[in-house]
Amino acid sequence: MINDRMVALSDYPFRRLASLLEDSKPPDGAAPIIMSIGEPKHPYPALVTETLAVEAGDWGRYPPTIGTPGFRAAVTDWLTARYALPDGMLDSDRHILPCNGTREALFTIALLAVPSEIHGCQPTVLMPDPFYQVYAGAAILAGAKPVFVAATAESSFLPDFAAVPENLLARATLAYLCTPANPQGTVADLGYLENLLRLARRHDFTLAIDACYGEIYGKTQPPGILETCRDGDLQNVISFHSLSKRSNVPGMRSGFVVGDADLMADYARLRSYSGGASPLPVLAVATALWRDEAHVVESRDLYRRKFDVAEQRLGNRAGFYRPDGGFYLWLDVGDGEATTRRLWHGTGIKAMPGAYLSHGEGASSPGGPYIRLALVHDLETTEDALDRLAGAL
Repeated sequence: MINDRMVALSDYPFRRLASLLEDSKPPDGAAPIIMSIGEPKHPYPALVTETLAVEAGDWGRYPPTIGTPGFRAAVTDWLTARYALPDGMLDSDRHILPCNGTREALFTIALLAVPSEIHGCQPTVLMPDPFYQVYAGAAILAGAKPVFVAATAESSFLPDFAAVPENLLARATLAYLCTPANPQGTVADLGYLENLLRLARRHDFTLAIDACYGEIYGKTQPPGILETCRDGDLQNVISFHSLSKRSNVPGMRSGFVVGDADLMADYARLRSYSGGASPLPVLAVATALWRDEAHVVESRDLYRRKFDVAEQRLGNRAGFYRPDGGFYLWLDVGDGEATTRRLWHGTGIKAMPGAYLSHGEGASSPGGPYIRLALVHDLETTEDALDRLAGAL
């Protein structure tokens, strides 16, 4: 006997990709380049290992779910400076919680935000399409109906949540938005975020902003949902931030959530049951990383150089555009699955079919015509990959 909602879960994208390519292999002499997963390969700062060595004695202690005062203070200071918030707007004891990377937090927020019913009906959870698969899995296992809102080239790759039918909006309890977006790299501007927050408050659903790619951008620093709350009112708001992409430590599994104090109090209570506490040595490293910007600037500049190369190599092939944020290429190749197979067999590049990040089947889904490629390797490997890609396209 298992939870009967499990049958509604599709296979995770990487499992689907493995099945797609299981009877194929790269050509002889072409070293595989894995661009299907957004795992940063940039070097992480030396302070990671240095701090872990100093704090190693705390591996033998249970950590508190709410983290340490030093961690929460570092995060509060970083948020205040990053989003130019009024001093004292955030209370580190009421508005901040650490998490074991944001994937688990993005999942468990649905367990908190989704009631058993709304107006006698099944609740809905809104999300963009394409989307991070955790959003849909969280909604389904929390007992909600996922509502997929197209984020295509026609909508500038942003979902129009206000256009969702009223009967679904009236049952909305949670909405996810990733900005900069995975996979398209689109940044929601301040006007979009203000309108979305008004919609959330009008229908009283929790607005969950996934800002995991917020520190990787081109010319303009992406705004954040906290900038719409400078009056101090965080009602209906929760935002998720991670060190995985910002500081190149995906294996450390460290991030934080910030938001409405009442929501955060309930979330802390839930997390005390789910076991979401971060180890004390990890919190010590995270505290140091949130207080250091030099390594973030260096990493961001490397991403910019790689997008310079992509622009030079690809030109206007496959609808190439330079994203405003994040580290993905989102290329329109007509049939993402077929192109992924051809690239792997012909060049040794492993891409992610856009259909695996989208709702619906194959090329008919919003992501179906696309492939996603993560520019996460060093510059030399990236140049090699882009040369192979340009030749194949």
